[in-house]
Amino acid sequence: MENWFVPWFNSPYYHILYKNRDYAEAAAFIDTLTDHLNLPHGAKVLDLACGKGRHSAHLRKNGFEVVGIDLSEESIALAKEEFEQDGLEFYEHDMRELYWTEYFDLVVNLFTSFGYFHSEADDQKTISSIADALKPDGLLVIDFLNAVKVKNKLVEEEEKVIDDVRFAIERSVESGIIKKKIRVFDGQVELEFEEKVDALELDNFKAYFDGAELELIETFGDYKLNPFSEEESDRLITVCRKA
Repeated sequence: MENWFVPWFNSPYYHILYKNRDYAEAAAFIDTLTDHLNLPHGAKVLDLACGKGRHSAHLRKNGFEVVGIDLSEESIALAKEEFEQDGLEFYEHDMRELYWTEYFDLVVNLFTSFGYFHSEADDQKTISSIADALKPDGLLVIDFLNAVKVKNKLVEEEEKVIDDVRFAIERSVESGIIKKKIRVFDGQVELEFEEKVDALELDNFKAYFDGAELELIETFGDYKLNPFSEEESDRLITVCRKA
């Protein structure tokens, strides 16, 4: 069976549902993060699971050489059309597969763009491929949801109307997977999609990092880089260094 994320990420309804994400907050996070990491001007950055490329474009605006990759053909087409320029390129690519060797100073995986495969082997393959793509002393930043807090404070049902499209959303946690069932009502069109993200916690990531010989050097709990609290933080942001 086709992975659930392929049809959903390529659906126009995915882009409608998430069109109002707070990109000002996201840009501020990228600025805070790159300032904290003290990256030199012209550093090579890989935006892994880049979506439609807005964050890649902001990284480029900050003076970095940026490559964005994503599994979604539609997202990459939109990113190329709107943002591709000198020093910013986009490619359709599966994050599980190696993308260039010892080339990048920084790899970022932002806004819960991990945990879709439901396979420890695939997760480890992804982290190991990232490690291989980093230069020695290169950095990996993964910005993931805080699974502990999500499970403890789950909003089970929600409805949204965006551009006259109604989305009925149901959330649950089953067998270590955070599930979001999304029913779409658009005139005569009725569709159903599902998002499924592994409820990965810090110890899970530590095991993957160890398996790829990456050193975990920092953890943060929000986009202002405050300390991580398992019970209170909205995010789990990890920073690793390649030996």
